[in-house]
Parts: sequence; C-alpha cells; structure tokens
Amino acid sequence: MAFIDKRLTCVVCGEEFIFTAGEQEFFAQKGFLNEPKRCKICKSSQKKAGFEASRGAREAHQVICAQCGQKATVPFKPVLDKPVYCKSCYQARRGLAGREAPYR
Repeated sequence: MAFIDKRLTCVVCGEEFIFTAGEQEFFAQKGFLNEPKRCKICKSSQKKAGFEASRGAREAHQVICAQCGQKATVPFKPVLDKPVYCKSCYQARRGLAGREAPYR
C-alpha cells in the first residue's frame, strides 16, 4: 500500500499539520485505525499537562537532618522510625554506599 502525505487539522488549535507517509506507514504497522487529531505541539502539551497532573502538587516537609542536625526540606512525609538526611548528607552517604564491597 502506498502512502502519501495528508493535511489534517488539529482539533485543539485549528492549525493544519502534515500526517506524513512515514507516520501513516508506522500507524498501519502498529494497527492504529484512527489518524492523529492533534498537531505535534498540542500533542506534546497534552502529554506534559497529563504528566504534571498525574504527579500532583509536591508537599514539602521540614525535618532535622539525622546526621548534621541542620533544618532541611524533603519532598516526602518522613517515617518516624527512619532517619532523614539533608541533601548534602544524603549525597555523601550515597557516595560512601557506592564504594562498599559488592555482595558475593
């Protein structure tokens, strides 16, 4: 089957965009039955908005670093029985953890 470029109109912004022969071939190989409804800009905006909405608003929690005693802000709710570290202490601990002997 020969594919040729098609001009489509974006349902969001109303601008015309090209549904290329290569894209049509890809859609056919994947078994997609519908043509795209959004231009690339609107499609990427929709993806970004969906991603940000799925993450939700981040909560910040004030803690005292278990290592240095400084105040710090973390993006998760701390568990009472587990130590929480400021960014610099956490990174220092991760650096040390990476140099430990591997499991055998």
